[in-house]
Amino acid sequence: MGITKLAELIRSDAPGAVSHRDISDYAEKKIALDTSIVVNQFRAAAPHMSLLMGLFYRTLTFLEHGIKPVFVIDGRPPMEKMAVLEKRAGAAGWTSHNRTGAASSQTKSCLQLLNHMGVPVIQAPGDAEALCARLVKDGTVDAVASEDMDTLPFGANILLRGLNASKDSEVTEYSLTKLLEQLQISHEELIDLCILLGCDYCDKIPGLGPKKALTLIQKHRSIENVVLHINRQTHPVPHFWKYKEARTIFSGVSQIPTPELNWTEPDEEALVEFLCHFKHGSRAERIRRRMQKYRETRKNRQEERDKDKAAGRTRQTRMEDFWRVTRKRAQSVAAANSSNSNNDKRPKLT
Repeated sequence: MGITKLAELIRSDAPGAVSHRDISDYAEKKIALDTSIVVNQFRAAAPHMSLLMGLFYRTLTFLEHGIKPVFVIDGRPPMEKMAVLEKRAGAAGWTSHNRTGAASSQTKSCLQLLNHMGVPVIQAPGDAEALCARLVKDGTVDAVASEDMDTLPFGANILLRGLNASKDSEVTEYSLTKLLEQLQISHEELIDLCILLGCDYCDKIPGLGPKKALTLIQKHRSIENVVLHINRQTHPVPHFWKYKEARTIFSGVSQIPTPELNWTEPDEEALVEFLCHFKHGSRAERIRRRMQKYRETRKNRQEERDKDKAAGRTRQTRMEDFWRVTRKRAQSVAAANSSNSNNDKRPKLT
């Protein structure tokens, strides 16, 4: 689920924190990916294709564009998330969800495939998005790619949504720094806002919409103070509300050493043997043709980037500083100008 209506709130109240880009803008960038999100994206987009073949094609697309992907695997989920996971499992028709975080046979197959592709994989101690966010905060990677907005309260400086293999697809980039500036709140206050909006780790106050929640946080600065100033009849606070536990999860740091990341060339022979062995309808000839296309495409794009550099047309190193000119970009700028104009008319928060 992520954070309920956070993307909608950002579009309306902090449009300057959002930019729209092309996948080619992330050449030579290290991107952490929540593996479960990638898998779910593929299942939704191509339900009739095998998961391993889909992961193979998508990862090659990232590599063709010069992206250095880092796949992060979910570990044992926090106890606070169990109720949400049980509900999702029921909705999906599963008998139960993975309580231990142990890798399933499907996950192990994905890990083998990624190993043959020369791509680093990291096992998270808990939720993958939490570790992805930490990798960005530490500077180990440049951004996290996920459809879940909770990577922002976890502290990811740059969040990418829509980073996939679709032709002409547009990537939506969120800047945490700009988000906090536009909303005039701290990161700790953003965490409290996300808890009020609705997250995976505790209940929310009923009837409290995103606009109201933002106004209350901007005025009262913490959940404790918000509770003192709301109508408890129309907005009853949940019994035994575990908002403090949720706050701790968002503000905590994954206790694992910062990994050393290495990328190597895909092992074509190992990939052919592995994918054909699993008999997912893949043929050796098809895999080899795709690998040949990958090598040619990557070479051509690298030559283009080298020519751009030689001509002084280098991309800025800070991703949040360059903008693509698109229809959505024009809309974002117009909205941001309007928002800034309105902000100038109100007193600054201290």
